[in-house]
Amino acid sequence: MTDQGSAGPDRSTLRLALVVGGLVLAVLLGFGLGRLNTTGAATGNPSLAAEHTDPPGVAPHNHGSATVTDQGAATEPGGLAVSAAGFTLAPLASEFVAGRPGQLRFQVRDGQRRPVTRFAIVHDKPMHLIVVRRDLTGYQHLHPAMAADGTWSVPLTLVQPGLWRAYADFTVVADNGAQTAVVLGTDLVAPGDYQPRPLPVPATSTTVDGFTVGYQGTPQAGTTVPLTFRVDGGGGAAPLERYLGAYGHLVALREGDLGYLHVHPETELVDGQIKFWLTTPGPGRYRLYLDFQVSAEVRTAEFTLTVP
Repeated sequence: MTDQGSAGPDRSTLRLALVVGGLVLAVLLGFGLGRLNTTGAATGNPSLAAEHTDPPGVAPHNHGSATVTDQGAATEPGGLAVSAAGFTLAPLASEFVAGRPGQLRFQVRDGQRRPVTRFAIVHDKPMHLIVVRRDLTGYQHLHPAMAADGTWSVPLTLVQPGLWRAYADFTVVADNGAQTAVVLGTDLVAPGDYQPRPLPVPATSTTVDGFTVGYQGTPQAGTTVPLTFRVDGGGGAAPLERYLGAYGHLVALREGDLGYLHVHPETELVDGQIKFWLTTPGPGRYRLYLDFQVSAEVRTAEFTLTVP
């Protein structure tokens, strides 16, 4: 009598083999797709990402805040720390000779101390560097260049002795395309006899290179309010030109801790004026710096503002 069990596997054994084989195939397919997705995410320009885009409805807004609400209103100023959001500003040297041209070199490093090399283009530049002395004089708005190893460099002259503050304003692009806007601050020093200057008295109008610049609006702590700036030349309203993608750039620094706000305007002029929406995070005195361009030349109008 023939033993039927020895002629081949029974049905239960076949079913088990099919199930195991299916599981192995699923694992292998999943592993292959995972590698394909990882490879795809790593492609693209390793140094600079595409143009930065802001969420809908927040075109004129504050940059540089440590905390930003859904409406883009700053609840705390930025630039108060050398590290934030997992990134660190690492200057390669911080001492300069007052009045002598020098070179500022620095890196932005991640949590593993690796130089970051992927940044979004924000207002025509991947990096905005603001430098000002601690008495809020000597304001400079610079745009460093980045080497392949993630080292940024820019010519810099600290015209007077004293302690200076440098703010790196940038947006990092992650491997998955996510963007993180960050402002980090660090101190620079120009040794010598430091004679701090008192802030000018608050005023809503000033002159620079023959232009009269004035603003309207009453900032209030913790509230977003409009500020409109008008620039007049000898024959009336000056023919403003776009500079870094906008008709004006406004930086506000708070006296004392030097908290930083960078405010973007409406995309178009409003009745010939530059309109910003400013949120001051708290009471105090602020120094406002308005960059504007006429006849291909950039000028800066400065104001002292008291927020009750």
